[in-house]
Amino acid sequence: MDDLSADELRRLLVDKRRTDHQIRLERFRKTGRVVGVEKASLDEDGLFRPQVEMPSATGSSPRRKTWLDTLLLFVEIAAVIGLAYVLYNGAALLRDLNKEVTAVLVQPTLTPTAVIQAVVLPSGHTPPNSPEGVRFNEAEVPEHLRPLVETMANLPVPTSSPQQAVRIQIPAIDVDAPVVQGDGWEQLKKGVAQHLGTPNPGQNGNIVLSAHNDVFGEIFRHLDRLQEGDKVILYTNQRAFVYVVKQTQIVEPTQVEVMAGTQEPVVTLISCYPYLVDNQRIVVTAELKEER
Repeated sequence: MDDLSADELRRLLVDKRRTDHQIRLERFRKTGRVVGVEKASLDEDGLFRPQVEMPSATGSSPRRKTWLDTLLLFVEIAAVIGLAYVLYNGAALLRDLNKEVTAVLVQPTLTPTAVIQAVVLPSGHTPPNSPEGVRFNEAEVPEHLRPLVETMANLPVPTSSPQQAVRIQIPAIDVDAPVVQGDGWEQLKKGVAQHLGTPNPGQNGNIVLSAHNDVFGEIFRHLDRLQEGDKVILYTNQRAFVYVVKQTQIVEPTQVEVMAGTQEPVVTLISCYPYLVDNQRIVVTAELKEER
């Protein structure tokens, strides 16, 4: 050994280390601590430094890892699709909610109707030639509804406005009379009475006007002479509205449906019938033609 040079001694040491390294590598390979050697290089001491593939902590194979990655990819794609679906449904729900709110806020124009539906048609009374004289005809009202009729008779008259009817003219039968609000017994003594809650002239809806035919001026004495096309003129404090007669009918006192509201501007004229009998009603309907 004393005769060997430094290079020879170094080479012997390298060989010994290489042998020991190979023995350890083989032992690691047998125990599973080294799966395989991809490549190796010499270090400055002449030893191989293998770049080895170490087993994972879970011990999973590359094929299993690839399958797991694919599964995770599908899960991510499904999550993205689900999120897009939730966002789309949320937007649709918000749109529908906005439509519903808009529909609630923007209400259609309602046709004016009577505040309280009548039990019998207005202007009913006993004939002037009857033994008890002229008075409100309670016999027309069902007994169980008479308290309701008495209550309706005391309804307050609304405050007057420039849009309310104040005068009516029917040239074909020489009618020219004032219009008062409310069609109770006292109002019907003063002229042509407008049922409370019905619209003003020119407005959409059914203006219900009534008057007596054989007492208190006999204003509607000749409603039965009106023919289709005759004019009914309603005046307010500002202008006049011309209606044209379309229909005349004879009905029972309880047929209050003739007072129902309408979508179009019409006027309904009501009076007792026949003359001096007064056990029915004559009803004339006219539609708005022009405004003056």
